[in-house]
Amino acid sequence: MQITVYISATLRTFVNRKAKVEVQGNSVRDVLQQLQDEYPDIKKAIFEEENKLRPFVNVYVNDENIVQRDGLDTLLQEGDSVLILPAIAGGAPVESVISDERRKEVSLDDSEIERFNKHLMLRDIGVKGQKRIKAAKVLVIGLGALGAPVVQYLAAAGVGTIGIVDFDEVTLGNLQSQVIHGTRDVHRPKTASAKDAIRAIYPKIKIEEYKVKLEADNITEIIEDYDIVVDCTDNYKARYLINDACVLLGKPEVFGAIYQFEGQVSVFDAKTGPCFRCQFPAPPPAGLVPTCAEGGAISTLPGIIGSTQANEVLKLIIGGGESLNGKMLVFDSWNLHTSILPVHKNPKCPICGRTPSIYQVEDFNYEEFCGLQQNEDEIPVEGIEAEELAARIERKEPLTIIDVREPHERAIHRFPSAIAIPIGQLARRQKELDPDVDTIFICREGKRSILAINTLREAGYKGPMYNLKGGIEAAQNIIFSHEGAWL
Repeated sequence: MQITVYISATLRTFVNRKAKVEVQGNSVRDVLQQLQDEYPDIKKAIFEEENKLRPFVNVYVNDENIVQRDGLDTLLQEGDSVLILPAIAGGAPVESVISDERRKEVSLDDSEIERFNKHLMLRDIGVKGQKRIKAAKVLVIGLGALGAPVVQYLAAAGVGTIGIVDFDEVTLGNLQSQVIHGTRDVHRPKTASAKDAIRAIYPKIKIEEYKVKLEADNITEIIEDYDIVVDCTDNYKARYLINDACVLLGKPEVFGAIYQFEGQVSVFDAKTGPCFRCQFPAPPPAGLVPTCAEGGAISTLPGIIGSTQANEVLKLIIGGGESLNGKMLVFDSWNLHTSILPVHKNPKCPICGRTPSIYQVEDFNYEEFCGLQQNEDEIPVEGIEAEELAARIERKEPLTIIDVREPHERAIHRFPSAIAIPIGQLARRQKELDPDVDTIFICREGKRSILAINTLREAGYKGPMYNLKGGIEAAQNIIFSHEGAWL
C-alpha cells in the first residue's frame, strides 16, 4: 500500500531536499527500508548498527509517536502518513503557575489599565490574569533569533520580572533574524542591547541580566527564583542542562528550536507530563544534523516560533487554554505544513522516569555524551591548521580537498578546487579519492569533517585524511583575506 513519508527539514539533505516521499509498505519497518533503498544516504542519519533507530529520532504515524509503543513493527493502513522527526518536540487546560496569594499582592495603576486594556477586555485574561502576568518571573535563556521575539512579547504583555541570559556579543550576521538588536548594537553584549529594548517597550519591568555561559555549577542558582524558563538556545549541551535543572527544581520549560524553514515548540513540565529527555533521550552526534548556525534559517521563522513560545508562557502564567505540555508543534513555513504531535512521558527516562539515575545537574563531556569521544583503541583524527593548508596550496602540493558543507554554505565561502561530497555519499563515492594523496576535509566549524573522516574509516578507506581545524570559520581570515582570494 502507498504511504506518505514526511521528512523533517534537518534530514532533507539525504533525500534530495524533498519534504515528502511516497513509498510502499505494510509496516513502518517496510516503509523505512524502502526509503533507504531509494535514498541510501539517509540510513546513517536515522539508524545505528543493526538497524536500530537512533535515540534522537522519533517516528510518528498519523501524529502518534510509535517509538515507545510498537516501534518499527507498527502496521500501517492505506492513506496513513509517517513523519520522521529528529531533535533540532492533547494537553489539558493549564493551571496558572502564579498562586492567588501572589496575584493578590499585585495591583494595576491607571497607566497600566490603559496600557493593557486589550488584555483586560478578554474574558480569559481580565484583571486577574493581568495581575498574574505582572507578578510572574520569567527567565529567557538565549537572546538570539528565538529569544528576540520572546522577550519583546513578554515585555509588551507586562511580565513583571524578565531574566535574560546570554554570554555572546551582537555580530552583523545576527541582524538578519535577531530583531531585538540593531546595527548600533554590533559588538555589544546581547544582554545589554536586549535590556535596552525591553526598557524601550515597558520601562517598569524589572530586568535581571546574566552575561554568563550556563554551566552545571551556575544554572541552578540562576533558574531557582523564576516561575518559567524559556529555552531559546542553539546547542544540545545547553538544552540538556536546562531540562535537567528544570526537572530537578520543578520548573516548567518552554522549548523552541528552528532550522532553515522548520520550527518546533513544546512545553516540558515533568510534574505533569514529559521532559525533554523523554522525547530525545540523547542528542545527535555533532555534525550529523546541522545546527541553525550551520544550516541557516529564514528570517521570519524565529518570529513565528518565538511568538508561539511567548504565547505558551502567557498561558502558563494566566492559566487556561490548551497547553503544549505533552505535545509538540512542528511548523514547516516553506511548505505550510503544521503538525501537533503527542509527546509521551518515558517511564525509563533517567531523570523523570520511574527509576531515575540523575539526581543533580551535572556537567558532562558533550563529545562523550554523543559517542564522539575518542576511544583508546581508535585511531585519532589528525587535524591540519588553516595556515598550513594555505601554505601547502600555495606550494601547489598534491591534495584532495573534500567539502562536506551544505550548498548554501559553499555559495558564501567556497574552495574552487574542492570536491563537494555530502557525508552520506562518502562511503559509496570513496573511489573518487586517491589513497596516495592527502585528503583534507572541510566544513564550517571542523565538526562535520571529523564525522566524515570516521565515516570513511568505517567504510574501509585507508588513505591519509586530515580535518581542517576550526573549519572555514578559522580559515577565512587567512585564506580569503588577500587579493586574489578563493572566495
